[in-house]
Amino acid sequence: MQDLKSRTVRAGLITVGSRGVGFAIRVLALMVMGRLLTPEDYGLVTMVTAFTGMLNMFGCFGLFQAAIQRDALSEDESSSLFWLNMACGALLTLTAILSAPMVSAFYGEPRLLAIMDVIAFTFVITAAGIQHGVLLQRRLSFGVAARIEIGSLLIATAVSVGMAMAGCGYWAIVSMTITLPLATTIGLWLLTGWIPGRPRSSTGLGSMLRFGGGTTLIGFLSYLSTNIDKLLLGRVWGTEATGLYSRAFYLINFPTENLNTTIGEVAFAALSRTRGDLDRLRRYFLKGYSLVVTLTLPLAAICGLFADDLIMVVLGPKWTSAIEIFRILASTILVLAISNPLGWLLNALGLVKRGVQIGLFSTSVMIAGILAGLPYGPRGVAIAYSSVMVLKVIPVSVWALHGTGVRFRAFVGALASPLAACAIAASIGFGVHRLCAPAPLVLRLLLDVGSFGVAYLAALLTIAGEKALYLDLFRSARARADQIA
Repeated sequence: MQDLKSRTVRAGLITVGSRGVGFAIRVLALMVMGRLLTPEDYGLVTMVTAFTGMLNMFGCFGLFQAAIQRDALSEDESSSLFWLNMACGALLTLTAILSAPMVSAFYGEPRLLAIMDVIAFTFVITAAGIQHGVLLQRRLSFGVAARIEIGSLLIATAVSVGMAMAGCGYWAIVSMTITLPLATTIGLWLLTGWIPGRPRSSTGLGSMLRFGGGTTLIGFLSYLSTNIDKLLLGRVWGTEATGLYSRAFYLINFPTENLNTTIGEVAFAALSRTRGDLDRLRRYFLKGYSLVVTLTLPLAAICGLFADDLIMVVLGPKWTSAIEIFRILASTILVLAISNPLGWLLNALGLVKRGVQIGLFSTSVMIAGILAGLPYGPRGVAIAYSSVMVLKVIPVSVWALHGTGVRFRAFVGALASPLAACAIAASIGFGVHRLCAPAPLVLRLLLDVGSFGVAYLAALLTIAGEKALYLDLFRSARARADQIA
């Protein structure tokens, strides 16, 4: 607790760096795979993962978050949690295999049967490494986690790209879903050095199961609200429409989810350690939230302004039909950046019941919106999804912050500086885009994004006055490095 701030900042910097490397690897893989595979290939796998993703919400029954949130975790509790996770993983694998014929019949697509049988084994593979990941996060050992993550991603990407080049079609995508968790679990076992003992009863398991049950329900509702669109598109419009929409959605959601997960892992671990000091918790939350918003806002602007060039460079000419969908969904990046950090706060404070209530509200509104847009195809669904996300962000934020000690005014105030800097950068970036219209595609995109990034950074550090926050982060990281040295 005494050096929690410097340890948290250092862990955050390590995680941001590793996720940046991972982001680059995934983008390069997308560029290659998008040219080797078709929208139909992605549509087939998306139809399966829309179902298995819902099952995955029950994979560890929220015990990952529950174990991190606890002030102390004994060896017996860790071993018991390991075997409980394994039991849940095995049960979900069996459930997925048994439900494969129903999924295939739901879409009227026989190829889904074999795909789901293979993907089903990801549950038990992932379960074998969950408790090892808990131990790393509780120790704030994010350097070890970073090495595991990057190594696993490189292995899985190499296998997937190799299979795509060999003409394996959608099986190249399926291989990623198996190889990545398998390599991750092996890495966790090797680098943590922890061997679980035999399962024993523990008095602390009951409270963790109650906490985990609530967070699982929240996760399930969140997943349902963000994936019901793809599930229904596959049922009504088929594989190609689902593939186009899912790739556009992935490109929009992946950077935001990557940033939120990156900072959220560190923030949740730190906030859970400070929940006895509400003033300190409030300061930590606002700094973490401000950092997420500052890093995410320019992504929303870049995706909206340069959607045509981004799709052409990343996915290739066969994906031009996804450009409009991609641009429509760009606004959701900002909404996710605002709303996702609220989950850290609610979970750290143990406000699981409120999280469930918010999840029920959000899911109900989203399903209604998607049903309204579904008759108009992928474009109609994209408009419905974006509209619902934008309309619910303010009431959900007010609801989530009530009684937490974080004032709504301070929460909104963290948006002011990045928004002002983003507006300035957008005008400059769009001007450069117009001037560079005759330039080659890749060069034009580099100039567009480069000019936007330089203008945003300059405005953020001067006009918007955010220098103090980043200087504080730098000093904390340097102090921690000096202590280690």
